[in-house]
Amino acid sequence: MTDGTETEHGPDGPGRQGPVRVMVVDDHPMWRDAVARDLTEAGFDVVATAGDGEQAVRRAQAAAPDVLVLDLNLPLKPGVQVCKELVGADPELRVLVLSASGEHADVLEAVKSGATGYLLKSASTEELIDAVGRTAVGDPVFTPGLAGLVLGEYRRLAAEPAPAPGTDEPDTPRLTERETEVLRLVAKGLSYKQIAERLVISHRTVQNHVQNTLGKLQLHNRVELVRYAIERGLDGA
Repeated sequence: MTDGTETEHGPDGPGRQGPVRVMVVDDHPMWRDAVARDLTEAGFDVVATAGDGEQAVRRAQAAAPDVLVLDLNLPLKPGVQVCKELVGADPELRVLVLSASGEHADVLEAVKSGATGYLLKSASTEELIDAVGRTAVGDPVFTPGLAGLVLGEYRRLAAEPAPAPGTDEPDTPRLTERETEVLRLVAKGLSYKQIAERLVISHRTVQNHVQNTLGKLQLHNRVELVRYAIERGLDGA
């Protein structure tokens, strides 16, 4: 289990030491307050909460959290739309969906909208705290059984022809050998921590390589990055 401070994993994107800033969005007040309290007690800085989708967008823009813990079933604006808008405006934002639904369609829609993790509400407090900490440092976090589903969807999408304006092969930016190596492991579904251990480099270095690769390829998130890698066969042995 991890606490809310940025310790052995290094600082999260903003480049500062200190507690991870978290916002909790759920339309059930008792549940929302309980999650916020548990995270606060674990050392996270809960900077805002919200009970509906429109409120969530406004408050997140004002509070600038590092991690958004988001329910999907929200009044006024659905969670996937909240996720899409906020991640679109700030690609550095990490979104952990915390939902009662384990339906495959809900999971995939959340990931495609920009969520980096998906946890069922049946998870324990310890699992939630660990998931928020891992989400903050860029690891994809999924309730057991869902990670394979998401990777399978990446592969299915990669098998479909998809227009990619401005990415014709002659103009494709050149990646360094290390960036390509990291990209290959991302495509295989490894977490940043696992990649760091495999390559004997720091977690922060892995994050930097991923961010550099996203910038070079003009991609916005891990979903697009994995699809790009699989389309080019980088998920093979």
